[in-house]
Amino acid sequence: MTTRIKNGKYILPDGIYEDLYLYFTDDTITAITKDELTYEEEIDAKGYYVSPGFIDMHVHGGGGRSFAAGDKESIIKAANFHASHGTTSILATSSACSPKRLVDFLRALHEVMEEKSAPSVIGAHLEGSYFSLAQSGAQNPEFIKAPDPKEYEMFYEEGKGHIMVWSFAPELPGGEAFVKFLMEKGIIPSIGHSNATYADVKKVYDLGCRAFTHLYSGMSTITRDNGFRRLGVIESAYLLDDVHAEIIADGCHLPPELLQLIVKRLGVDNLCLITDALQVAGMEHMEQSLTREVESLAFIVEDGVAKLPDRSAFAGSIATTNRLVKTMIDKAGVSLEESIQMMTANPARFLHLTKKGRLDPGLDADIVIFDDEIDIKRVIIGGNTFTVA
Repeated sequence: MTTRIKNGKYILPDGIYEDLYLYFTDDTITAITKDELTYEEEIDAKGYYVSPGFIDMHVHGGGGRSFAAGDKESIIKAANFHASHGTTSILATSSACSPKRLVDFLRALHEVMEEKSAPSVIGAHLEGSYFSLAQSGAQNPEFIKAPDPKEYEMFYEEGKGHIMVWSFAPELPGGEAFVKFLMEKGIIPSIGHSNATYADVKKVYDLGCRAFTHLYSGMSTITRDNGFRRLGVIESAYLLDDVHAEIIADGCHLPPELLQLIVKRLGVDNLCLITDALQVAGMEHMEQSLTREVESLAFIVEDGVAKLPDRSAFAGSIATTNRLVKTMIDKAGVSLEESIQMMTANPARFLHLTKKGRLDPGLDADIVIFDDEIDIKRVIIGGNTFTVA
């Protein structure tokens, strides 16, 4: 069946256009044109923006459910919560946990993807357990360790090809071998929760590692060694070429000036917006209520963000992807088009999703319609309308 969208402000790769029609047949965009073509169903965008669907490559849960709970229902409900806020592609993300918990998560994820019971779920991002204790943040130190080949090879097999990104600390023993393994398997290695120096980063960079997990959160900066300064992970991201960095643009993790600095130094093309949302995403009413995810540290929700109970660090966000876009516009002074690029085309390119991230003929019909406040009016995933909560 062919569907036509009319009366929209279409966010296309080269600008925003009106007086066009967007046609999609089944799950594929077929035309964006002024021409009157044959169609069976019509959607009136009512003057709102028509955008590619949002892609969140780092998110732990939402709507009261954690992806890492290890059951299908939790994955489906968390994914559908975020879909209602414009996320048409999502990487279900784990945290440092026991091997059994991670295996349960990977098996449940495989079943969901095989059944296509959560159409937005496209794979997994494993955040841990190969991290620095000094930069563990809200990761549970009980499960933090150095890479173990027997273990990560087993996780890879359990992942059945669904693991797309794996965050790690390159300074740990076995870090280089781990990166070589990931590169061979087509998994993207991403530096995160790391106390590395530039020399540590450069070793894995030379092996092909180009990604940085939630820049500034859980990573080293300049230190001194007998008076001599050494660059940390943050400065390495600025110095090295052809890198990609996640940023948590929830308006809390990074202040406006820091968002502006990151955009200025790394450039729009090299940045991907992420929620890093926990199960409490969308649950602002839980203000200061003590919460705990499976095998994770306890946290509270306060001031629009999840914090450790002693308020020494943030534990994650309660954001949705439409909030990220609005934050970049309102607080970082980034244009709507560039904010959408960091939420769509950039993560698609980074994740090698050749059929997502843009409104172009031949690409997937993953489409979001929203107003000037980035409030979601309609979500289309694979050509099917998703009911917005």
